[in-house]
Amino acid sequence: MSDRKVFADSVTPLPDQGSAEHGLTVNAALPGGGKEVMSLLFSLSMPAGKQSDLEARVAKGEVVSLEELKKIYSPPASEAKKLATWLKSQGFKVTKIASDNSGVYADASIDQIEKTLAVKMVRVTKAGLTYPAAQNAPSLPSDMAQSVNAIIGLQPFRKAHKHFRFCPVTHGNRLDLIPPDATKKPSMSARRSNSTGSKAKKAPTKNIKNTPPYLVSEIKQAYGADLLSVTGKGQTIAILIDTVPNDADLKSFWQRNGVSTTIKQIEKINVKGGALQPPEGEETLDVEWASGIAPGAKIRIYATGTLQFVDLDLALDRILADLAGKPRMRQLSISLGLGERFMPKGEIAAQHQKLLRLSAAGVNIFVSSGDAGSNPDSSGHGSSGPLQVEYESSDPVVIGVGGTSLSLKAKGQVASETGWAGSGGGESVFFSRPPWQSGLGLPVGNGRNVPDVSLVADPNTGALVVLNGKAVQIGGTSWSAPVWAGFCALINEARAKAKKPPLPFLNPLIYPLTSCFRDILSGSNGNYQAAAGYDRVTGLGVPNVKALVQALTK
Repeated sequence: MSDRKVFADSVTPLPDQGSAEHGLTVNAALPGGGKEVMSLLFSLSMPAGKQSDLEARVAKGEVVSLEELKKIYSPPASEAKKLATWLKSQGFKVTKIASDNSGVYADASIDQIEKTLAVKMVRVTKAGLTYPAAQNAPSLPSDMAQSVNAIIGLQPFRKAHKHFRFCPVTHGNRLDLIPPDATKKPSMSARRSNSTGSKAKKAPTKNIKNTPPYLVSEIKQAYGADLLSVTGKGQTIAILIDTVPNDADLKSFWQRNGVSTTIKQIEKINVKGGALQPPEGEETLDVEWASGIAPGAKIRIYATGTLQFVDLDLALDRILADLAGKPRMRQLSISLGLGERFMPKGEIAAQHQKLLRLSAAGVNIFVSSGDAGSNPDSSGHGSSGPLQVEYESSDPVVIGVGGTSLSLKAKGQVASETGWAGSGGGESVFFSRPPWQSGLGLPVGNGRNVPDVSLVADPNTGALVVLNGKAVQIGGTSWSAPVWAGFCALINEARAKAKKPPLPFLNPLIYPLTSCFRDILSGSNGNYQAAAGYDRVTGLGVPNVKALVQALTK
């Protein structure tokens, strides 16, 4: 192997057969199974020294032009072309070269992958599903591997999970189960719920304002965004997820909430062009609430088809490529994640480069911190895993969004707000602490802390969502992230009105603005406690959006 470069960080080692970590079962490859096709990403490094330079510029709050990003911070086109040509000669089908030359996407059969990358393929079963997977680290001939930093997609059993939860209880008389009359103007407090996704009882009940499931107007009032003269007009919010919501559900949600968003403002991008699965909640929550908070903004849904990291990377490349024609797409919501300790270093490094480029271009990326507290397991739903944070919320170029439990008074004022037990948080094992992460409450240590900010997420104090024609109550930090993206669109519109450029990376700006946040002083996510100042449950706390608008438009 002396003439080959081994990519040890691109996979996690697997045993020959039997049980493995994280609920995996490994078996030998099936005879004749070598024709199955897998999709891979060959990730290329930035030129020497340029990644750390770009990271420093983002940490200072600089915005880099798309031209400069491609000219200075992208691999040479010749390197991507050379690799693509060689892969084709090995029988791979090159499906895409990233517009900035940062990666080559290619499909190949298992037989071709084993021969070309010198890997042994096995079968891995997880949660009842079986996948082909590389047992050992891949390699490339040294002359083809000079610019490659990782090979992604060889262990497809590893994928991101969604951060949303249906409410586990029914709120009885807090729900209006009567559908609104489509021919009449809807009541601002009209609502229905289905706690588990099953059919709800259709008995009419008394409506009580400012009780769960919360409406857009109630959340705006709770966080000081209700009396603003901005709607997100002129802004575009990108949402990265695997599928798209139903138009009828979006229209019903807007009607129930009395917001003016229209279907013409929603753009659906099928990143791979294949079949998409039916809506299951996450995609609907994201779009309904981002559009509800910023009804004047456009929403671009980048639907990946799967939650495998190769497909998520492809979508991030597409978003970056689209920025030239969509200069107001300055906010991106991602409600996905996976515990850092379940991921190989190369997979994180490849995606970090993409998030870094987006952040440098002026896109604020809001990522939910997770719904399983300080110890998420590999499913993201249980809290029996190792002490860890989830990636992508731990990336130092994103805004990690944690969760709270919110109770409102009868007239809409905040009665109480505490850290939610499911709020993901902790210290990264991959990323060092960025220079902007300082202030009261920051724990001793050298790692990047998560989350940065918070918002209501507890499904028991959850959101109204219209899903498959039924009103349901959903929570999770998947709710917090798109609401924050909506708030960002409001701030960017206000900056445009003030003749200021769009926001740069938000974190260096907001960590000093503690007066624009309401500190959350109680609540635990398992290993950590909410307390005065920064904490690993709620970060800086929850926003006063009006105060943020004033501070960030001066």
